[in-house]
Amino acid sequence: MKYYIIAGEASGDLYGSKLIDEIFSIDKKAEIRFWGGDNMIKSGGYNVKHIKELAFMGFYEVLKNITTILRNISFCKNDIKEFNPDKIIYIDYPGFNLKICKWAKNNGYKNFFYISPQIWAWKENRIKTIKNNIDKLFVIFPFEKEYYREKHNMEVEFYGHPLIEKIHDFNSSKDFLKKNNITKERDIITLLPGSRSQEINSMLPIFLTLKKHYLNFEFIVAGVKNVNESVYQPALDLDVKVIYNQTYDLLSHSKIAIVTSGTASLECALFNVPQIVCYKTSSISYFIGKSFVNISFISLVNIILKKGIVKELVQNELTEKKLVHELSNILSENKISDILNEYSKIYSMLSIEGTSKKIATSIIS
Repeated sequence: MKYYIIAGEASGDLYGSKLIDEIFSIDKKAEIRFWGGDNMIKSGGYNVKHIKELAFMGFYEVLKNITTILRNISFCKNDIKEFNPDKIIYIDYPGFNLKICKWAKNNGYKNFFYISPQIWAWKENRIKTIKNNIDKLFVIFPFEKEYYREKHNMEVEFYGHPLIEKIHDFNSSKDFLKKNNITKERDIITLLPGSRSQEINSMLPIFLTLKKHYLNFEFIVAGVKNVNESVYQPALDLDVKVIYNQTYDLLSHSKIAIVTSGTASLECALFNVPQIVCYKTSSISYFIGKSFVNISFISLVNIILKKGIVKELVQNELTEKKLVHELSNILSENKISDILNEYSKIYSMLSIEGTSKKIATSIIS
């Protein structure tokens, strides 16, 4: 069969790579064409567009790049028509993917949406588009299954969170510290400023203000290769190491993490790294978004556990003074112990064996 997969962000690329592996293992004659990143490229198939061309976040930023986005939508439709896949798989990236999904349904294609749009958090009016145009919807949190069934009378499929199996399969590099010239004489505080240029430019300078306050720690930035390396220059100017595409190795040696809200928050929890979760966007985007959001927390850890386990610093709360204050609080052993105790509950809530294989099987069947 022919499969067309669209992932537009780093997390989607991560999950998509495992899904491609499983599709190839089940369907030996599979032809796969995709939008994704380096992980999906390694798994095989033909890469149409790289995620580094696609990641726009925030209302203002999307509006500013609307011409590029509309061009990508038009290109995608034409590319799908030319490839004529048996099944289209959408991985998160709802602003783009739901538009393609609606068009594809009207043109007779089968739609499979992997990782539900977070309509429980905002834009609940998307439910009509989801119900009318998606043949199968796969969710990655148990509360999402309940949400769709109880609130929208819609059956969805939950096979666990794919991040669990990614971390389970991870083998720490034995020479990671030596290769990156890390002595471990000081405890490591990892900075995870995001995976898009916009958020890195916004978050990293604030994160770096911590260095002068905590001279007994080594600060290291978890860098990604799908952005221009110049976004990390503020770190290099302060002699802060930037280590690319080795986030899991870095987390396995970290004492604390300062994290931009997103998948990285959950990754820290699964590696038992206490964290402060931060988020900042343009004033216009934040003002518009705040009026639509229906949730009390922004971090996946707090959302899953339904309480404020990790500290969140959002928009105007994210200042040097408050970041220093919260890091000082978290460094107390009692606080660290409390966080790790709560983390232990997350694994069992999200873990189901063979997540990606079960999703691939369901798509192929």
